[in-house]
Amino acid sequence: MTRELHKPLVSSSLVSRKLTLMASLPPPKPHVVCIPAPAQGHVNPMMQLAQLLHSVGFHITFINLDFIHRRLLQSEGPNVIKDLIDFRFETIRDGLPSSDAGPDLLSLANSIIQKKYLAPILHLLKKLNSSSDVPQISCVVSDISMRCGLEAAEELGVLAFQFCSAAACSFMSILHFPELIKRGLVPLKDENQISNGYLDTTIDWIPGLKDIRLKDLCSFIRTTDPNDKWLNVMVDAAQSWLKASNVIFNTFDDLECEVLDAIACKIPHIYTIGPLSMIGEQLQKSEKRSMRSSLWKEDLECLNWLDKMEPNSVLYVNFGSTTVMTDQKLREFAWGLANSKHPFLWINRPDVMMGKSAILPLEFISETKDRGFLASWCPQDQVLLHCSIRGFLTHCGWNSTIESICGGVPLLCWPFFSDQQTNCRYACTTWGIGMEIDNDVKSEEVETIIKEFMEGEKGRKMRNKALEWKEKSVQATKQGGSSYNNFERLISKVRSPPEKRVSN
Repeated sequence: MTRELHKPLVSSSLVSRKLTLMASLPPPKPHVVCIPAPAQGHVNPMMQLAQLLHSVGFHITFINLDFIHRRLLQSEGPNVIKDLIDFRFETIRDGLPSSDAGPDLLSLANSIIQKKYLAPILHLLKKLNSSSDVPQISCVVSDISMRCGLEAAEELGVLAFQFCSAAACSFMSILHFPELIKRGLVPLKDENQISNGYLDTTIDWIPGLKDIRLKDLCSFIRTTDPNDKWLNVMVDAAQSWLKASNVIFNTFDDLECEVLDAIACKIPHIYTIGPLSMIGEQLQKSEKRSMRSSLWKEDLECLNWLDKMEPNSVLYVNFGSTTVMTDQKLREFAWGLANSKHPFLWINRPDVMMGKSAILPLEFISETKDRGFLASWCPQDQVLLHCSIRGFLTHCGWNSTIESICGGVPLLCWPFFSDQQTNCRYACTTWGIGMEIDNDVKSEEVETIIKEFMEGEKGRKMRNKALEWKEKSVQATKQGGSSYNNFERLISKVRSPPEKRVSN
């Protein structure tokens, strides 16, 4: 063999130039994988977080279940996922029989608990890491109810965050479901305890939750069956959440200071970076592209209608994406609205009624045609910032609550299930921005409370308080504020090498 065969294929000077060029190239973008829980109230805030991370230079992969992705394309159109630089969508099969609206919530919850999505998520993450089209995964941000996302990240050996799309007060109450059972408070002894005053029992041993009552806790405690599926879903969630290390909350320190201090004693690293929409407003508009993530087609005509209304005059009504009610309750709300004589924008989902399409009385439509607007869905964040909105009749989901605070809009609360009772309690007491409508809704009560809410002294005080909380949310999210600083701390942790992450 001749010596020529051992000569270098390139000159040493060329290698040196290549090494110099490589050293001058920017490092690859951090790659964050976002995995929301498969429901509107979870997809929306995760999308907001994903856009924030994208706006500061991260590569984003957003993973939905198939049926959620189909709904997103149906409502927002195919362009929602086109022409996005360093932001891609991936899907995994849900594997469940479904209607057009998708699988029911309990089936999904059980599938998540049984870790049916762990294998496909892990497979997808490994596929992404073996692709030359995207950077190596830096971290996974999964909804806190999607523990399979956390476990996949741990198996892959990458940084993991859990995102809580509920309020911190709701998070803390669910953490104590096992203790409620241990103390014999749950499940209920008999159904009479739902109505005989038992639920007014004060719970004074949950850290950070002052004067909380059984009736203010997640509605899944209201069962007499120790094998109730939703009760056991919450117990499983509590046991899982107690093992969390890095949790992101869509709230801000001033709003939930006591309970956040208590959570900080249980979870090593928490990041309060809310309200997410207001953090986004601090970014240059050129740095971000707003992507909607509604699973229903939004009726933008309602914004044009609001433009024609007097400032601070309209009651906005929306019971969220999962609330259902009987035909009788729908009619009670309708006539309460009509008889109050106040203008209203009512978002009336086609599936809001149990078992059939929601059809309002023709007499109601005729009576309110000059002061009411009905739509099946809307861009709620934009509605709540509109100058004509005076108040919000709501189910008290956390997204609705925090968006109301951003708009300085007080709440008329009619909680339906899950964490909504807890949000309602805090809105009506701790934050002073809400009034509650009895669950057994009657048109006369609706009329009376709307008039007090829109015209009376209580309503005036709540509007003033809502404006105070809005200002506090602005201060938290502006440069130097607590949420802004926590978002920077989060970014720093993702960008830090593994050996420097422990103290963040």
